[in-house]
Amino acid sequence: MEFPAKLDQLHAHIKANRWMRYFAVFNRIALAAGFLPSGFVKIIGERFTDLSNNQPMGHYLEALYHTGYYYTFIGVIQVTAAILLLIPRTAVLGVLLYFPIILNICILSLSVRFDGSLLSSPFMVLSALFLLCWYYDRLKYILPFNHPAANQLQQQAVNNKFPWLFFGGVVAAVLTVGFVLTNIYEIKPRNTLADCRTQCGSSKNPKACYVFCDCIHNQGQPLNKSLDEYEEAVKNTAQAR
Repeated sequence: MEFPAKLDQLHAHIKANRWMRYFAVFNRIALAAGFLPSGFVKIIGERFTDLSNNQPMGHYLEALYHTGYYYTFIGVIQVTAAILLLIPRTAVLGVLLYFPIILNICILSLSVRFDGSLLSSPFMVLSALFLLCWYYDRLKYILPFNHPAANQLQQQAVNNKFPWLFFGGVVAAVLTVGFVLTNIYEIKPRNTLADCRTQCGSSKNPKACYVFCDCIHNQGQPLNKSLDEYEEAVKNTAQAR
């Protein structure tokens, strides 16, 4: 049996599992719940957060807020993607619309080290990826290889066996991603000056940490510039010893 046929049979076997179906529904609802409030806020023209403009993400969101109908457009797309996900017949279109949006949010959150979505956005990306795989049977025709005809696939009976291995892998992935993301950065801007300074007590170089926080929240310097100031303060402190 060729690889496409094996992949089709494996996918059919997975979709026949009742617990996997429940998990797919859970992901659809969870992703929709993530976009409905944030999208609605944009549609009614309200600010998404009350972050200071000096904070990197706050600066970005403030600029986004002043883009006029583009800001509203993003909200409409988010709400549309969420609603499409909630409707079984349109869920495929919903996840296709949802994935590039949440991937963009994830990369943005990582690039500015934003605590508010540093964990949630990568998990939402993984959830959307799962749904893309879940709907492989409806998306496979855009992939660059041949597939067996639908009537050649064996019909799978509903399986009630709990997929311990899969859900064990999900838990392991969540814990791994969570651990990596909470430990990957030596220093983060945090949401406020006070929040930023709370990490200085456990920092290897508290003085340099205070310089970084001041650079971000008081001077309004870009993240890269503030990180350069932090590294410079670390070097100066090391030379002074």
